[in-house]
Amino acid sequence: MELNLLDIIKLGRKYIKLWPERPELAQYFQDYRSVQIARYACKFLPAVAMFVFIMQLYFGGYVLLPQAVVYTLFILSMPVQALVVSGIKADKFLPPALASWYKEGVAKFNQGGGDIKLSVNKPRYIDLAQLLNITYRSMPIK
Repeated sequence: MELNLLDIIKLGRKYIKLWPERPELAQYFQDYRSVQIARYACKFLPAVAMFVFIMQLYFGGYVLLPQAVVYTLFILSMPVQALVVSGIKADKFLPPALASWYKEGVAKFNQGGGDIKLSVNKPRYIDLAQLLNITYRSMPIK
């Protein structure tokens, strides 16, 4: 699917919000770690950027204003980069082994009394995140 940059960023934001925060998922999915890093970047790096900007102006005065702006923009670009990478990953199709596991998971959930309508034809990583979110939402955290 062709997406523009804004749609990719929105998809990345949705992707990192959908992944359940369950530590046991780190054993099975590499994406869990990247999602955790993206969440961390989006949560803390804007504050770090403002701190860097203010401290450079405080200790160096307005002489360091260009340098402070460059550092701030660089640090602020990191959460955007994380969202872009997450959005691109979310739009990719699952590999065949993971896709079959995903299809089995949707079938098992629907046989167990659930009624989810997720894509079974060429599932993407965003579909996997939705399935994991649905299945882990009702389970208590140990």
